[in-house]
Amino acid sequence: MTATIPGHTPDAYLQKDTTGDGDQSGGQRAATEENTGRRRNLTYPPAPEPLPAPVVDNHTHLDLRDGNINLTYASALDTAEAVGVPGVITIGYDLGSSERAVQASYLEPRIRAAVALHPNEAPQRVADGSFTEVFAQICTLAEDERVVSVGETGLDYFRTGEDGIEAQKYSFAEHLKLAHRLNKPVQIHDRDAHDDVVAELEKAREGGYLPHKVVFHCFSGGEELARICNENGWYMSFSGTVTFKNSKDLQAALRIADQSLILAETDAPYLTPHPYRGRPNASYLMPNTVRFMAEHLGVELTAFCRQLQDNTDRVYGQWLLSI
Repeated sequence: MTATIPGHTPDAYLQKDTTGDGDQSGGQRAATEENTGRRRNLTYPPAPEPLPAPVVDNHTHLDLRDGNINLTYASALDTAEAVGVPGVITIGYDLGSSERAVQASYLEPRIRAAVALHPNEAPQRVADGSFTEVFAQICTLAEDERVVSVGETGLDYFRTGEDGIEAQKYSFAEHLKLAHRLNKPVQIHDRDAHDDVVAELEKAREGGYLPHKVVFHCFSGGEELARICNENGWYMSFSGTVTFKNSKDLQAALRIADQSLILAETDAPYLTPHPYRGRPNASYLMPNTVRFMAEHLGVELTAFCRQLQDNTDRVYGQWLLSI
C-alpha cells in the first residue's frame, strides 16, 4: 500500500527524474497551458482528508499521465481508496484508449471501463473512411462484462467546426444505439452543444434507441439543462469545475439538480478542483469536489456521500461488492 497522508502529495504521484509509464500509458499531457503557453505546475496536489463514506469516481482517464510519474493501476487505486474513493471507471476516447480501459479492468479489480470514440475523433474517422471498421471494434469491446458504460460520446462544438457536426451527430447516434442494444448506460461529452445534445437524445427516444441510463459527464450546463435532466431522469456528473470561482451557472445548476441524479467524477488528469486548478488531477482528489458540493448544498457530508454512491450503483452496478 502506497503512503497517502493528508496534506502531502501521495508517494505514487511524486515526480520522478526519469520518464516511466508504470502500467501501459496513452501518453502525457502537454507541459504548457493551452491558452497562454506558460509552463504548468506539474506537482500533484496534497491528499485531502478522507471522505467519511466511499464514493466511486465514475469518469477518469488512467492511461493519461501528467509529468514523469511511474504510476501503476494498483498504486492509483490504493491512493484513491485511502481517501474514500474505492473504485473508478476509466474512460475510452478512441480505439487505443478503449482497449487500454478494458485491459486495466482486468489487471485491477477496483477498475471498470467505458469505451467509445470521442466526438472530436469521429469527424476524422468518417472523413478517412475508417469509422465503420473502428466502431465495429468498439462494439466488440463494449460487450465485455467489465465495460459498464458506453462513452465518452456526444457533441463538442468547441474544437470541431461546422464541417464536423454531422459526423459527430452520426457517431453519437451510433453510440446511443450501441448502449441501448447492450442495455448499458451512456456517458455524454457535451461541450458548447447543450441544445443539440438534448435534441439527439429526444430523437433517440422517438426512434426507440435511447439508453436506459444517460449520464452527462462533466456536467457543464446551467439551470435550464439541469431542469431538463431532472424531468427526464438523466444523471448529472459534476467534476472539479463546479468548485471554480467563476462557475456560478454550474453551481446554480447543482442547487436545483435532483440529488438522486447527481454523480461525482474527476475527469483526471484534467479539471483539478480549486484551489489547485491547472495542476495535475487524479482520483484521490475527488474528495475536494465532493466536500465542496456538500457544503454548497448545505447537506451533511456522510449522507451526501452515501447518496452519491447509491446513485453510482444504480447506474453502473456494484462491482466492488464482488472483490
